[in-house]
Amino acid sequence: MKKLYQLLLIVFCLSAEMASAQPSFEKGVSNLRNQRYCEVLYGKRHFLNLEVKVFNTQGLNFCPEDKWRALSKAAIVKQFDASFVVLNGPRYWMMDEIQAAGATVNNVKQSFGGVEMNLRATVDIGLLKQILGDKRFTPNQITRTTNFIYKAGSLIYELTSPAGEVYVMQSYSQIENPALTMNDLPDLNKQLKLPKGWVYRSRVLDQNLSLVANGVAYVLQDNLSNSYQRR
Repeated sequence: MKKLYQLLLIVFCLSAEMASAQPSFEKGVSNLRNQRYCEVLYGKRHFLNLEVKVFNTQGLNFCPEDKWRALSKAAIVKQFDASFVVLNGPRYWMMDEIQAAGATVNNVKQSFGGVEMNLRATVDIGLLKQILGDKRFTPNQITRTTNFIYKAGSLIYELTSPAGEVYVMQSYSQIENPALTMNDLPDLNKQLKLPKGWVYRSRVLDQNLSLVANGVAYVLQDNLSNSYQRR
């Protein structure tokens, strides 16, 4: 019995080390700040579950305005026999570099109305509800292995929850306010409808900031559909 206990303890410790180990990032894209992209999310209902696929234009194109505006949810539903479709964009990155690893790095591509996109992530029902407008300022889990790098000297924008959790803006959106630009972000609190106890601020980094999602990222959106990842 003692040997069995010791063996189980060793297995537990090894599992904990493997879970906490940093991923080996295989691919990186730099010079991303203020770069435009768009996303298409579609999914199929399987009994009580939803399988959600997230595609975006990063690395393929800058989401041409005419083609993006011409996209039809109904056509995408028919094309993929989907239960729902979300057109998420245009959006603009706020980090300087993205590194990816594991299943996040793939060559699965799809064309939506002539807009080519790459499969980027898997989203659970929580984020879907958020994007559809049911909940804001509520963290949801995204399955991905990424490192978002914000360089020293860059301005970053943060939301802090009443519990002290800090979320860094990963992208701003023109979904709710088509006129929103990066120049508006320092004073964005004038447009935000912050829940009680939440704080928005901007600051200049004195050193590089890395936001690593080792399999799961916790992401929320504000009332303007800007997205933030938890530190």
